[in-house]
Amino acid sequence: MDLGGQLLKNKRIQTSRILVKSLILILISFIAANFSYAAETELTLEQILDRVEKNYTGQSFQAGFIQESTIKAMDIVDFASGKIFVRYPGMMRWEYEKPEEQIIITDGHKLWIYRPTDNQVLTGSAPAFFSDGKGASFLSDIKLIRQKFKISLENSKEDFFYELKLQPLEKKLDVVDIRLSVTKNTFTVIRIITYNSYADENRIEFVNHQFNVKLDESLFSFKIPPGADVVQLDE
Repeated sequence: MDLGGQLLKNKRIQTSRILVKSLILILISFIAANFSYAAETELTLEQILDRVEKNYTGQSFQAGFIQESTIKAMDIVDFASGKIFVRYPGMMRWEYEKPEEQIIITDGHKLWIYRPTDNQVLTGSAPAFFSDGKGASFLSDIKLIRQKFKISLENSKEDFFYELKLQPLEKKLDVVDIRLSVTKNTFTVIRIITYNSYADENRIEFVNHQFNVKLDESLFSFKIPPGADVVQLDE
């Protein structure tokens, strides 16, 4: 690529990042303006977890998401957005729409990652890749939070959220700390921030939750397209 083309590409990337950041700020402002809640005595951590579990256990839901991933050592920030579909227990479908199409599907046992542009399918064992809360996997079985993490209630900078800090009980390098933002009026998880041992950050903001939707089981299985390049992921 010539210099002019590279500069144009860099400008487009920068513009895309600015637009996504602006969208995140708008969404947060919208949530703050619309998520009013009745005043009540401050809840204990156990009471908050009870209400979150009641909200998610046995439920199917879908939502939009915006993702910001930061590799701190290399000063790289990537943005993505799309839709998530979750069916209890253990089934998830992430449909990435920007910056390029990608689908991540699990039925709780198998994992498929499909990249239509390359006609490539990566496949492996779901438990190997969604352990310790990676990929927000606890959304598909919310009771795993109590089973897998040491949980504490943090001081929140935003009055309409509870902030929960999750630390894996089994110490591993890939996840050392997870932060959940939970709305005080509906006990919905609207933000998940995951940190690894290198202080890299993966931030996911959820919008437009729809609970009790009927999600067909076929959404959580995948038929490999003819001629696709299939790669077996190491476990």
